[in-house]
Amino acid sequence: MALEGKNISKDNITQKCYMCENIATSQEHVPPKCLFPEQKDTRGIDFKKNLIKVPSCDLHNTSKSDDDEFLMLSLSGIITNNAVGQFHFLTKSDRAIRRKSKDFLNKQILRNHKIVNLKISEKEFKPISIGYPNIARLQSCFEHIAYGIYFHEYKTKFVGEIKIFFGFLEYEDTYMQTLKKFIKKKFDIEKELKLIKKGENPLVFNYEFQKPDKFGLFSVKLVFYGTTEIFIAYKPQSVDKPFDLVMELMNNGIKTIINLEDENFEFN
Repeated sequence: MALEGKNISKDNITQKCYMCENIATSQEHVPPKCLFPEQKDTRGIDFKKNLIKVPSCDLHNTSKSDDDEFLMLSLSGIITNNAVGQFHFLTKSDRAIRRKSKDFLNKQILRNHKIVNLKISEKEFKPISIGYPNIARLQSCFEHIAYGIYFHEYKTKFVGEIKIFFGFLEYEDTYMQTLKKFIKKKFDIEKELKLIKKGENPLVFNYEFQKPDKFGLFSVKLVFYGTTEIFIAYKPQSVDKPFDLVMELMNNGIKTIINLEDENFEFN
């Protein structure tokens, strides 16, 4: 996060916040700057080239520094991350954790937190943390990123509804788990359409937007540290169709099967 001067303007026109109707007073990094390793840790390698910034009011910038740190600790510690993510966890994230109280991880990051040994090979084990992530706080963090990345892409504030799906989580709710897999499959299929991956520091963060479908709905895939995927579905205010068409069918007692290439996704 950064505060970079007051009275943000473009072409002498006062800008509004990417999240609300308040006048922008600063620039906010999207995603938060703390997710990108610092050069003092990387021996000079720059992972902060051309970071994305959007106009923000004080409420939606200065008030979320704790959430930015929470997001860094939540994402950098995922075991499937690439080497950059794992290194960031062992450096900046580790320093942040050491400044906290002993029960910080259990209260703020992973509920029912405990450390177990993961078997790497016959003779090698790796200690890892397991627990239940703070989904509500993750949702709030990614709501800001969803609005921010949209503003960066289209130069205007998004007006409508969004839904967020965490590709790195297994949902207990069967419907949510199936819907997550369905959205992921759509992105996998559209790889053949050569969607453009954007982000100047792809080892830390990159994203790609799908083109709107016939109903005007579209999604974006965010990727952190090479493997950690988050899918965000957008329904603009101008779209009349139900945002969650599958749920509408389910509520009416209709068994719904959607086929994508060779795979069926059943909702009932």
